[in-house]
Amino acid sequence: MVLLDDIGMKTYYKSMKTTVSERGQITLPKSVRHDLGIRPGTVLEVTVVDGKIVSWKKEEEDTVHKWKGRGALPPGVTSVDEYLRQTRE
Repeated sequence: MVLLDDIGMKTYYKSMKTTVSERGQITLPKSVRHDLGIRPGTVLEVTVVDGKIVSWKKEEEDTVHKWKGRGALPPGVTSVDEYLRQTRE
């Protein structure tokens, strides 16, 4: 009996295996890539913890989210639109 997951791949319960190539490369199983949203060009951080390889997807920094709510309007200005209009004049 072969069990399939929600994307039609074989389900591995305990672990998944991959082989290191001559160039030191590994292939991540498709279900792992799918679950983590890893696509070509995705950057992965890799380190060793207690003799084990640990890797995680490096999230891109969202500049807008980082600075949202940190700015303040100059005194006397009541809206962003008003501030933009004044700076553009």
